[in-house]
Amino acid sequence: NDPTQAYIKVLKIKNIKNKITCSLHFFQNTKDGRKLTKKVCKQNDDLYLLSKENIIYKNGFKVNEINCKPGMEFVRFSNGVKLSLHEEQGGYKEDVIKAQIRETIKAHFQKEIQLKNQGIKVLSLFFLDRVENYRVYQKRQISLGRYGKWFEEIYTELSKEYKDLKTKPVKEVHNGYFSKDKKGILKNTKGNTKEDENTYNLIMKDKERLLDIDNPLKFIFSHSALREGWDNPNIFQICTLNETSSTLKKRQEIGRGLRLPVNQTGERIQDDRINNLVVVANESYEDFVQNLQKELEEDTGFAFGSLPVKAFVGVSFESNGEEHKINQEESKEIWNHFKELSYISDNGYINKTFYQSVQNEACSVPEKFNPALNAIVQIAEQHQLESHVRKHKSKKKANLNEKALLDPEFKKFWEAISQKTIYSVHYDTQELIEKAGTAIKNMEKIPPLSILVNKADIKLESKGVTSQLTKTPDYYSVSERTKIPDILSYIQERVLLTRKTIFKILKKSGRLNKDFISNPQKFMDLAVQEIKNVLHYLIIKGIQYEKLKGSSYEMSRFDEEKHKMEFAEDQIIPTKKSVYDYIYYESTPEKKFAEALENITNIKYFIKLPNWFKVSTPVGEYNPDWAILKKNGDIVYMIRETKSSLDKLGLRGLESKKIQCGEAHFESIGVNYKVCTSIENADL
Repeated sequence: NDPTQAYIKVLKIKNIKNKITCSLHFFQNTKDGRKLTKKVCKQNDDLYLLSKENIIYKNGFKVNEINCKPGMEFVRFSNGVKLSLHEEQGGYKEDVIKAQIRETIKAHFQKEIQLKNQGIKVLSLFFLDRVENYRVYQKRQISLGRYGKWFEEIYTELSKEYKDLKTKPVKEVHNGYFSKDKKGILKNTKGNTKEDENTYNLIMKDKERLLDIDNPLKFIFSHSALREGWDNPNIFQICTLNETSSTLKKRQEIGRGLRLPVNQTGERIQDDRINNLVVVANESYEDFVQNLQKELEEDTGFAFGSLPVKAFVGVSFESNGEEHKINQEESKEIWNHFKELSYISDNGYINKTFYQSVQNEACSVPEKFNPALNAIVQIAEQHQLESHVRKHKSKKKANLNEKALLDPEFKKFWEAISQKTIYSVHYDTQELIEKAGTAIKNMEKIPPLSILVNKADIKLESKGVTSQLTKTPDYYSVSERTKIPDILSYIQERVLLTRKTIFKILKKSGRLNKDFISNPQKFMDLAVQEIKNVLHYLIIKGIQYEKLKGSSYEMSRFDEEKHKMEFAEDQIIPTKKSVYDYIYYESTPEKKFAEALENITNIKYFIKLPNWFKVSTPVGEYNPDWAILKKNGDIVYMIRETKSSLDKLGLRGLESKKIQCGEAHFESIGVNYKVCTSIENADL
């Protein structure tokens, strides 16, 4: 989907208690650029406002009408744009469909190569969104729709790459059966010829003839007629050119291809190397997996991550010198035992207490089943959803260190380090134009817009539907665009410079003619980032902080925020030198630093500064790490930032800039500031 076009997709239309709504997919402005979002909209909602004033939705994208009548659902906008349920505009749907058809034909040919000389006919099935996209009916005559034409073009092209297969003429290899066909509207005017009757019988009834290798028909296009009642094996590829709705679900679609294939003698093939179904879907495989699992749970009542009462039936073990197999009643007994111990909840979901018991080698079963303990645990683990398992850690609440908070030395320390400031910035516009133009000129090469094709293995297991990527991605180019976005407005919204300055920067870069036209959104986002980087550099170079008299962080906030101090015991260090009775750490370097501060005698107090203690900077708020009071004759107030590396290249861009601003802030209020990697180079 192209963020520079007014992309909209109608996902759902609902009527709940006479409140009609639609769920829309569109691009929303975020701090990281335009991102796809989903929102439920009602009549009179304005996409321009919902998208946080994304300029592409400014001209009339207010929801005027929502029709929820089944089979006629649509959304109409104030500018006249009308989109039916699952319809989209502003994307590259045609290019995606062509890529799907191409991938399906390629997978088909590759399967034929695998099964060459094994006597197994390969079939591929396409699910359509609209019949007329494949077959057009006019005055009792039919012609190919655009999908059919694209299929023939791509098949003809790919056939040249698979010469060894001796591919059949394209007109003979594809066909479809639709509800209109049975009414007599077929390809020979009256629809009552032998050829017409054969088309219906071949696809809907005559399984043996369709599976004959000598029969050229291999690619079948369907709308809904094949959803139920059509039982034909040897579907090795399914291509979903439709938008799967509640009336035609993923499990129903892929069910067409989950029948054991047969060879020319009718023998069922029991070979996992052969029995693989390829689904060419118009969504990411991660989304495909997630939605398939959700549908399976809704439609079958089976809950992944839930332990069935009959889970242990058939487990064998030795009892009194004889082999014994667990029966249904005994399986229920073990299941109830697990429930009593809170290993599972009332609905069978496996709890973290089961995970803990296994980790501690303390898992319990009724005594008579002890010989089968390992097998029982393994079965339970197979039903355990990994994403639901979290290692339990007991947490400890923090207590305020009243002695420290009442100490006058601590109060002076806090007043000194918590002083707030205001900053002013100065930079030269011509220097900005020169540096930003050069930065954009030296940007990475920008690839043209393309369609990404991934291939993954999908497996159905007790713990859920899983996926694993199996090859590097393929890319297909998309159609040439007919219009380009307003680049000056887009960049101006994000960097707050004049259009004239932005124009000069872009002209200086010399990259508008090619890169911007081939991939506008990528170019604009990268240009914004480069301009921001240069702008931040110039601003920070000239930044000046001044004290805000009478403005500081109140010490009382430590008491107000105390309820948030609750952390696992393996993430805290006890202390008598801070505002609470422990220090929370997030990394090993932080732990070592806190332990060292606790043990150094001339460190009287130290604080891991809370996340509400922030310094304002032009690139966002900065939260320093440590505040330290050193008393060795003289009293010294310090701020220390602990990092794994002192190399500024090792710090992320914004992080490095914030640290530079933090240094200027603390210098202005007279507090010693330093970045260090350990206690040894902290200059304490």
